[in-house]
Amino acid sequence: MAKQAIVIGLGQFGMSLAKALSHKGVEVLAVDTREERVRVASAFAADAISFDATDTEALARTSPERRDVCVCAIGDESKESSIICTALLRQMGARRVIARANEDLHARILRLVGAHEVVNPEQEFGERFANRMVHDRVIGELPLGDDLLITEMRPPPAFVGRTLAELQLPRRYGVTVVAVRRQGQGAILLPNPNDSLKAEDVLVVVSNDRAIERLMKRS
Repeated sequence: MAKQAIVIGLGQFGMSLAKALSHKGVEVLAVDTREERVRVASAFAADAISFDATDTEALARTSPERRDVCVCAIGDESKESSIICTALLRQMGARRVIARANEDLHARILRLVGAHEVVNPEQEFGERFANRMVHDRVIGELPLGDDLLITEMRPPPAFVGRTLAELQLPRRYGVTVVAVRRQGQGAILLPNPNDSLKAEDVLVVVSNDRAIERLMKRS
């Protein structure tokens, strides 16, 4: 049975999320107060409805308690509405509520009214992109929870020609290489601690969010 989700608020973030979830086979109910946004979402969402998500009766008719996840993506348009909507979703028994915030105070309030998870997509993208700008060997990053990060990176020049066993990255930097992409071989390889790293290799590493910066500065 397909998972079911409600995405409330169809700005750039909400619309992109609703579309991505729909393409992954999730049955998405897309909600916004603006009819034009709802019409756009109706092209890919399982259902799309226009109503005010702070209206208790209207929100209850969407059966939040039966959905696998409910996302309040209202964000910048109205902090008050996003807080009320998040609180109502929890009161109606939603199993998992993810709310979008645009600054720290907003995030704290959303957690206080019951959000299981709070995201700030602009801040997270800005931080990830800043790392790519500062460290030209970082190709991409994917956060895992509050303090874990998967990073794709090219090895620093000091690592080239040396083995993972020699480098002792977990002990020295708190960085664990979990896979290697090697040019010409296509597939992702499990790391062999005794293979010498090549300049064109791409390392897939797991670390906390400060470890990569330490590694780049010291290597």
